[in-house]
Amino acid sequence: MKIYLLNPPFIKGFSRGVRGVGEATRGGTLYIPICLSYAAGVLEELHEVRLIDAQARNWNIEDILKDIFYFKPDLLVVDTNFSSLNNDLKIAQKLKKYSEAITVIVGPPASQYPEKIINSGVDIVARYEYDFTLKEIAEKIENDMGLSGVEGISYKMFDGKIINNPTRKLTSSEELDTIPFISKVYKKHLNINDYFLSSSFNPMIQIFTGRGCPNRCAFCSWPITLMGTKYRFRSINNVLDEFEYIEKEFAGIKEIVIEDDTFTVDKKRVAEFCEKYVQRGLNIVWSCNARATLDYETMKKMKNANCRLLICGYESGSDEILQNINKGVTVAQIKNFANNARKADLLVHGDFIIGLPGETKETIEMTKKLIRQLKPDILQVLIPQPIPGTDLYATCENEGYLLSGDPNEYLDKYGYQKSVVSYPHLSNEIIKSEASLILNKYYFSIKYIPSAFRQISRKHGFLEAKRLFFSAKMFIKYAIKSKK
Repeated sequence: MKIYLLNPPFIKGFSRGVRGVGEATRGGTLYIPICLSYAAGVLEELHEVRLIDAQARNWNIEDILKDIFYFKPDLLVVDTNFSSLNNDLKIAQKLKKYSEAITVIVGPPASQYPEKIINSGVDIVARYEYDFTLKEIAEKIENDMGLSGVEGISYKMFDGKIINNPTRKLTSSEELDTIPFISKVYKKHLNINDYFLSSSFNPMIQIFTGRGCPNRCAFCSWPITLMGTKYRFRSINNVLDEFEYIEKEFAGIKEIVIEDDTFTVDKKRVAEFCEKYVQRGLNIVWSCNARATLDYETMKKMKNANCRLLICGYESGSDEILQNINKGVTVAQIKNFANNARKADLLVHGDFIIGLPGETKETIEMTKKLIRQLKPDILQVLIPQPIPGTDLYATCENEGYLLSGDPNEYLDKYGYQKSVVSYPHLSNEIIKSEASLILNKYYFSIKYIPSAFRQISRKHGFLEAKRLFFSAKMFIKYAIKSKK
């Protein structure tokens, strides 16, 4: 069977593979279509697969139609995210009409809007994780066996009735070890130089060593809409085998970014990873998502194993707001984490959100104060984007805080976040203005110079300088567009 997997075109610079609703980022980040790539790896063990990232290639619909004409797929899989859903469904409709292939929609919205998506004219919706779901769909179609036994899908019968088959069980740790290395998929199908993360050395490679997150942050989408709340993980040897493969086969790669929701959930596993990394004599730099509960001893082991950066969601300088969003950490823990990371000589990418439930002008000042105290090496300040299925969305919808409940309306014409949450005591304009002001004051202040100098004075200082320069250029472009 011929299977065509597509990351469809949308606004220039738009990333579907982020944990939010999908957006163009201020620092120029363009994510690899990581989930679609894992599915490609599973499928091409048995089928002829073509993976196309139209966003990265700057392809329009005509380019895709030409490509499909020559490939002639039997199954066409289209990725989506919340803010691009309407766009992606229109593209899927055009491709279905042109190619007559069976169309499947995948991505976080599939678990929340299966009926809407089916009624748009596509054939199948694959809900939640979809690697093995797609594999089974292909098998059933190829053997004319029907779809009734395929777990995790929705589809329409000939009489118009929509069928939602039972939800598929989450992939197990054992199953994750059977999935081909995603780096092999990248090598075959993508140009890794097309992608950029503002916090990493580039070119980089994004991988999962595990899926799911047991933490229940109110705003976080993937554990609810895609991968579940149970953390399942590949064996350490399997992960390090891929590290070795990347070192050998990708001479130009500067960093591996571990995209697990929280790589540091299991500290014993992290310690084992670091110990075996050193034993194998690996050299490649890596970074990961971490939680502010991580201890200093583990950080030292990570640093010794060439970890460069911890990406951590701080969110707020107010304990009350942290409690409101089920963050499970305190301001005191955040301060301790930041101090320990500095002691361990690890860089920190600190994420904050202005405008969460309970936010006031006073709590915003508390967040500003915390940022001044922490001095993150890389600072990200977002505004809330309530995602369907999350507790944040439910709260904002129930309390009347949402200016729009449709994520297709969450972005401006450039693909940047719009402020869609407004409180009686704190308007959406103030929320967006405060978030922008914090970022501008932080990066355009003379006080940031010591932090920038610290980064370029480290090992691999040239790569740090290159990263900083590109991110600054993209951020200035964003600032100019936002003023317009």
